[in-house]
Amino acid sequence: MSQSVPQVRPTGLSQAEALERLRTDGPNELPTAKPRNLLQQAWEIVRQPMLLLLLGAGTLNFVLAEPLDGAILMSFVVVVIGISIYQEHKTENALAALRDLSSPRALVIRDGQQVRIAGRDVVRGDVVLLVEGDRVPADAVLVDGVNVSVDESALTGESVPVRKTVGSGDPDDEAMGEPGGDATPWVFSGTLVVKGRAIALVKGTAANTELGRIGSALRTIPQERTPLQREVDRLVRVIAVLGLVVAVAVAVIYGLTRGVWLQGILAGIATAMAILPEEFPVVLTIFLALGAWRMSQKHVLTRRTPVIETLGSATVVCVDKTGTLTMNSMTVRELLVDGSTHALDGRPLPAEFHPIVEFGRLASPLDPFDPMDQAFEDLADTYLPATERSHAGWELVREYPLSEELLALSHVWRSPSGSDFVVAAKGAPESIADLCHFDETAVARLTTLVDAATAQGQRVLAVARAALRAEGGLPSDQHDFDFEFIGLAALHDPVRPGVAQAVAECARAGVRTVMITGDFPGTALAIAREIGLDAEGGCITGPELRTMSDTELAHRIRTVSVFARMVPQQKLQLIRALKSNGEVVGMTGDGVNDAPALRAADIGIAMGARGTDVARESAALVITDDDFASIVGGIRQGRGIFDNLRKAMSYTIAVHLPIVGMSLIPVFVADWPLVLLPVLIAFLELIIDPACSVVFESEQIDPMVMEQKPRGLGEPLFGRRVLTIAVLQGVFALLAVLAVYLWAVLGNRPDDVVRSVTFATLVTGNLALILVNRSWTLPVWRTFRERLNRTLKWILLGGSALLLTVLLVPPFRAAFNLGPIGPSDWAVAIGAGVAGVVWFEIYKVVAGRSRAT
Repeated sequence: MSQSVPQVRPTGLSQAEALERLRTDGPNELPTAKPRNLLQQAWEIVRQPMLLLLLGAGTLNFVLAEPLDGAILMSFVVVVIGISIYQEHKTENALAALRDLSSPRALVIRDGQQVRIAGRDVVRGDVVLLVEGDRVPADAVLVDGVNVSVDESALTGESVPVRKTVGSGDPDDEAMGEPGGDATPWVFSGTLVVKGRAIALVKGTAANTELGRIGSALRTIPQERTPLQREVDRLVRVIAVLGLVVAVAVAVIYGLTRGVWLQGILAGIATAMAILPEEFPVVLTIFLALGAWRMSQKHVLTRRTPVIETLGSATVVCVDKTGTLTMNSMTVRELLVDGSTHALDGRPLPAEFHPIVEFGRLASPLDPFDPMDQAFEDLADTYLPATERSHAGWELVREYPLSEELLALSHVWRSPSGSDFVVAAKGAPESIADLCHFDETAVARLTTLVDAATAQGQRVLAVARAALRAEGGLPSDQHDFDFEFIGLAALHDPVRPGVAQAVAECARAGVRTVMITGDFPGTALAIAREIGLDAEGGCITGPELRTMSDTELAHRIRTVSVFARMVPQQKLQLIRALKSNGEVVGMTGDGVNDAPALRAADIGIAMGARGTDVARESAALVITDDDFASIVGGIRQGRGIFDNLRKAMSYTIAVHLPIVGMSLIPVFVADWPLVLLPVLIAFLELIIDPACSVVFESEQIDPMVMEQKPRGLGEPLFGRRVLTIAVLQGVFALLAVLAVYLWAVLGNRPDDVVRSVTFATLVTGNLALILVNRSWTLPVWRTFRERLNRTLKWILLGGSALLLTVLLVPPFRAAFNLGPIGPSDWAVAIGAGVAGVVWFEIYKVVAGRSRAT
C-alpha cells in the first residue's frame, strides 16, 4: 500500500500561502449566528401569552396593595425567563460542540517542516500527517499511507472501521466521496484514525466538510413549540380577554346599580382575579420542571422541559442501531474449527479451539484501536490467561499490512526461548484461503460457512499460522509463507441487555420502534429479529431511498421498520416522512450523523455516555446510562406527567367556577353582600396554587398508563369528556356554595357572617375537589390506601388551619372582613362543601362497572 505521490510537494504549503488561504477561506471551524443579547432574549420570552398573564396577575396584586402575592407571581416570571435563557444557551452549544469536534490539533508540513498547529488553522491544500489515535482535522484525500483504518461511525453509524487506500490519480483533482466506503482514499473531519499512518492532502475545511454540512442542516431546523404549549397559549389568550371584558362589565354594572363606583371597581378587580387562572402557566412550568427532576432520577436528563409531555404522545421511536441497540464494541461470538463450532457463552474453551484464539491475538496489534483487534485481545485475555499461549515477552519482528490485492495481514514473532519465527495471519476468509492455497472445493466449503454466519448479522474473519526457520530470512510477500488454515471467528456487535424487553414494552404501549442505521442490511435485519423488532416488511437501504419519491416513502414507511446504509440527510428525510404521516416521532442516537434528525424529531433522545457532544446538545432528552430500556421509563413518566397535569388543569377550572360565580352573582342584586373580596380570593390562591402545582404533581403514576394508546397529536388537553367533567364539578360546587349563601342571606344574617359561612363552604369544597380529583377511576378511600402522596396532608392540614385561623382569631377575622359563626354554621358549611362533590364519586363507581363489563 505504501507509495510516494509526486504531485504533493514534500515541503507542503509555505507559511505565507497558508496565511493567505486562512484569510480567504476563514478558520477551520463552523460559522455561528450572531448571538442575541440578554435583553433581546428576555423580550422574546416575555412576549409569550403565559408570561404576559403572569405579569398581569402580578401587577393586579401590586395594585391591590398585596405586595407578597405580587412578588411571588413576579418571581415566577423571573424564574421562567432564567430557565428559558439557560435552555437557549444549551441548544446553541450544539454548534459549539460541533466546532470543537471539527477542530482538533493537527500535524502539518509547512515550509518543509513538521508543525503542530490548532485545527482551526488548517487550510485547503495543507499536507497533514496522521497516525493511530489522531482525529482527522479536515476533509482530505490520502496520498501516502500504511495499513490505514478509520472509525467513521460518528458520520455513518457503522461500528466497524473502514480501510483507507491511496488515491490513484492526482490528489489535487480528486473529488471527495461519501463517508463509509471501504478501500477509499477519503478521510473526513472529526473521524478517528484507529490503525496505521498516512499523509493526506486537505480538500475542504469548515463548512465545506461533511461535518460542516451537518452543522448547516442543524442550524436550519427550527425549534417548534409543543402541542401542549400551543394549546395553553390559546386558552390563556381566550380567558384573559374574557376576564378583562367581564371585569369591566361588573365594575360598570355595580356602579350603575348601586351608585358606589369605588366598590364597583373593587368588585371588577375581584372578578378579574377570580377569572384569570394564573395557575395555568405556573402549573405547566412546575410540572415540567419537577418532571424533569423526576426523570433525571431514572437516568433521563431533560434539556428542553416542554418535550416531556410530548414524550407521552410518541407513536414512533427511531433507533440508531450502533451504540443504542448494540454495545458499539465488537465481540467474538463463535469459533469454527475443523467443522466444529463453539459458541462463546462463558463455557470453558475446548483445547482444539485454543490455537485460533492464540493466533488471532498474535495477528493483532499490541495496543489495538480497531474494535475487531480489541475483540481478539479480549478473547485471549478471557480464555488464555497465564498459559503458555499468552506469549508474554515475545518480540514482533515484522508486520505485513493489508493491501488492495490481499485483505489480510501477518505478524512475524520470535519467542524469547527460540530463534525460529512464528507467523500469525488474520483477514477476510477469501484472502486467508488464498494464502493457504485452497482449491475450489475447499473455497466453496469455506464460502458456505461464511455465508451462514453473515446471514445472522455476523462479521467473519479467518485465522492462519505458519512457521519459518530464521536462517533463511523473511520473504517480501505474505504468499511466500507456508500457511496452515486454523479456522473462522464470527464477530458481532452485541445487543444491549434489556433492549428486547424495552422494544416489547414500547409495542404494548402503542409505540412503534424503527431502526435507522448505517450498517449493512443483513446485519440490521439480524439485529431486528434478535430484539423482536418487526422485520416482516423487509429493509429499505440508502441507495433505494434515493430513488423514492416523498409520496412513496411516506407509504412504505408505514410498514417498513428497518432502514440500512443510511446517510445523515436520509435519516432527516425519514423523520420528516414519519411526521408527514401524522406520527409523533422520537429519535434516539449518539453520533454526529444523528444530530440533524435529533433536532428535527418531536423528541430527540441522545445516548449520554457514548454519545458525542453534538448529539447530546442537539437532543431534547439525554439517556445517561445509554440503556434503551430507559426510553420506556421516559415514556411512562411522560404519560404520567400529562395525566397528572390534566387532573391539575381540570381541578383549576373546577375550583374557579364557584369563585367566579360567587364574585358575579351578588353584584346583580343590590341588597346582597359581596362575598369574595380581593383579599379573600388571594387567600384561596394560597390553597389553589400549591394544590394544583404540588399535590397533583406528586401523585403516583397510574399503573395502567402504559396499557393505553398514545395521546393523539391533535388531541387537546381538555377533550369533550375531560372538559365536561371539570365544568360539572365546578357547577355542582357553585350550587352548593350558592345554596349556603342564599340560606344565610334569607336568614337575615349580618353581611360579615354571610361572607364567613359562604367562604367556609367554598374552602371546604375546594379541599373536597382536591381529594376527588386525585384519581378519576378510584374512589377517595382507595386513593388514600393505594396512592401515596406525601404532600397531600400538608395541603389539607394547612388549608384547614388557615381557615380556622381567619374565622376564629378576631384580629384576622376583622382583617378579612369576616364575622363569627357558630357550630351549626360550621356543620352546614362542611356538609355543603362535601355534598358538592359526592356526585363524582358515584360517577366513578358507575363508570368502573361499565368498563368491567
